[in-house]
Amino acid sequence: MRKIAILAATLLALPALADHARSLRARLIGYQEVPAVSTAAEGDFQARVSQDGNSVEYTLAYTRLSSAVVQAHIHFAQSGVNGPIIVWLCGTTGTPGPAGTPTCPQDGNVSGTFTAANVLASPAAQQLAAGELAEFVAAMQAGVAYANVHTATSPGGEIRGQIWRWHR
Repeated sequence: MRKIAILAATLLALPALADHARSLRARLIGYQEVPAVSTAAEGDFQARVSQDGNSVEYTLAYTRLSSAVVQAHIHFAQSGVNGPIIVWLCGTTGTPGPAGTPTCPQDGNVSGTFTAANVLASPAAQQLAAGELAEFVAAMQAGVAYANVHTATSPGGEIRGQIWRWHR
């Protein structure tokens, strides 16, 4: 009887575990930039991988940036290292990003969805080809991707945060 109760509890928990594996999050601050940036700005990135794994819905929120937002992306690199842009989160008139890229607000949040069509190739040494969404999701879940917001004052990025699985 006890084995049946344990089995039932495990089966009931499976949807929650699957949901947990699809949720991603990052807290963006200036001290995570490379090199570090002293700024009052902060942000939050949240994403959810679709059940079929074919898309990722995201929301990027930020506030108190020191100057005009120029663009925001997800890059492929571990903490403390700068990496290439893999997915555009938003752009501006001066730096619009690929077709369909949402416009960055100057303060607030931007939401969107990206698919394999939005995944750019990394340099050959990183071995991530354009369109490899599943591989890029795995990189985000492993903590080797980061979101960052670039501004006029900090064109290399004013706030940044490593993306991880979201543990609720």
